[in-house]
Amino acid sequence: MSRAAGAALLGIGLVLSAAAFDSPSLHVPGVALLVLGSVSALWVGLAAAGGSLSREAGPHTVVEEEAYPLRIEYRSGLLPAPGGELVEPLLAEPVRLGMAAGRRIRVEVRFARRGRRVLAPARVVLHDPLMLARRARESGGAGELIVLPRIEPVLDATADGSGGLQGGGTPAAGAASELELDALRPYGPGTPGSRIHWPTVARTGELMERRLVAGAESHPLVVLDPRAPDSEEALDMAVRAAASLTLALARSSGCGLLLPGDRRPAEVGRDLRDWRGLHIRLALVEADAAVPAAARLERSGAVFWVCAMGGGRIPAGLQRAGAAQRWIVTPSPRRGTPRFTVAGCGGYQLGRASRRSAA
Repeated sequence: MSRAAGAALLGIGLVLSAAAFDSPSLHVPGVALLVLGSVSALWVGLAAAGGSLSREAGPHTVVEEEAYPLRIEYRSGLLPAPGGELVEPLLAEPVRLGMAAGRRIRVEVRFARRGRRVLAPARVVLHDPLMLARRARESGGAGELIVLPRIEPVLDATADGSGGLQGGGTPAAGAASELELDALRPYGPGTPGSRIHWPTVARTGELMERRLVAGAESHPLVVLDPRAPDSEEALDMAVRAAASLTLALARSSGCGLLLPGDRRPAEVGRDLRDWRGLHIRLALVEADAAVPAAARLERSGAVFWVCAMGGGRIPAGLQRAGAAQRWIVTPSPRRGTPRFTVAGCGGYQLGRASRRSAA
């Protein structure tokens, strides 16, 4: 039973008591309570009858720390509401409603962490000044929002300026020619002289040409390893680093991205046509996901293994990776100085994998 009904019943009781015991002094509070309860219930009921509450959300995705727009509109029913609050779960506190026929609110919300967010419906609660009568109305069903990891610049951390992504290159830009060379093979008629491997000719007397790698295998590869993170923040930093590296390398020359559970990397070209879907998948990565498919890392391009685990360990998949250059990118400090930094993570270059470890 509502407070308004209780007040009205109490007023009726006082009026009956005044008549039964011939006590005129009880008539005044009895009538007052009866009128107050009845008027409050009627006013709030008429204000809620035919009223509406709508919420127009922004896009289905938003990047961390960027403004997400919301527009909420309330229209009263047959009468202006005597008072109330507009409760939006994304706001820190309710918005008070005055005695107006409606209210429009535009707010911008920011999310500090990536992931999936369920947007609970907004709610308006109408009531009289004494809180005797209350009516509530919701804006509709719950919505869903994906908060994407933000993209941060890749910064050079070396004294000579050779470690960052500069001028559209990669940290492995100094070894570009090495990344292109896959193997030597006998010389074929019509091969340009620039591809003849003259040291081999001088040593053996046989014409040998360099076989250059074509296609995605020569592109850098970013691997995200979310296993055993030191903390949730460490995992978020690793995801931001993977997203930032992928976008920077893709804009330069194209690259691959190997996510947990995938057996083959997704290739991202300079046109970034496939980037949006990968960005959403990065937002939903959780700790202790599937192990990256280490067997697929036999590429000629550089491999950037981004991990959130601490302890200075080198993942087994990176140890076995047969690549011209191998990098570990992690938020945990390691021995030595990082060549570059991105999203709070340092990029450390490892030596070449030995034949035994790569086998």
